[in-house]
Amino acid sequence: MDQKIALITGAGSGVGLACAQRLAKDGFTLVLTGRRQDKIDAACATLDGQGHIAVAADVGVEAEVDALFDRVETTFGRLDLLFNNAGRNGPAVEVDGLSVAEWNDIVATNLTGSFLCARAAFALMKRQSPKGGRIINNGSISAHVPRPLSVPYTATKHAITGLTRALSLDGRAHDIACGQIDIGNAASEMTERMADGILQPNGTRMSEPRMDVNDVAETLSYMAKLSLDSNAMFVTVMATKMPFAGRG
Repeated sequence: MDQKIALITGAGSGVGLACAQRLAKDGFTLVLTGRRQDKIDAACATLDGQGHIAVAADVGVEAEVDALFDRVETTFGRLDLLFNNAGRNGPAVEVDGLSVAEWNDIVATNLTGSFLCARAAFALMKRQSPKGGRIINNGSISAHVPRPLSVPYTATKHAITGLTRALSLDGRAHDIACGQIDIGNAASEMTERMADGILQPNGTRMSEPRMDVNDVAETLSYMAKLSLDSNAMFVTVMATKMPFAGRG
């Protein structure tokens, strides 16, 4: 039981990669997943320690998630931590400009993907010996308040909060803790546009401060290393000067 196994979705870059690198330093053995095998292979090569694996999967596809978790169980026999990190933004349009196909694509990655991975992790954590583990969902600041023109992203992130609460409740009987990290303006590929200027609720555009993505990784590390008797259920980590407190 000295070896702790962690699975990170969306692990090829940004928040996912930074968190994988930090957990590897903490002594976790990592399973990295993302849609592109070459990208997660490259990410895996940056990790400290030995025994890490990279498994390509689209988290929005049930068969691929099932195959991913089969690989985890076959290779390691257990899972101690799932970080449900995979997610994507939608087009910046008002709701009447959003197609059903675009809506379904965002929901598949951000919400259905988190559900499918949580379902598989929950089942494995229930049957492994000793049982139990931790699931951490990436909720985002948008789990609290929206940005302009972000209906599908905001809806999925609000739904993630419900998923976190329900998993936290149902997991009690099985020593499965579930928490959520809500991130605001971590410097990554997803937030590059914020440095150039992003639409504000009053119709203006302004550059927003961003924070070092490694501060997100430090926060996740704290949550991940808690004993299963404790749970950081909701943690917000954000750029100090980002316009959030006055947004909602």
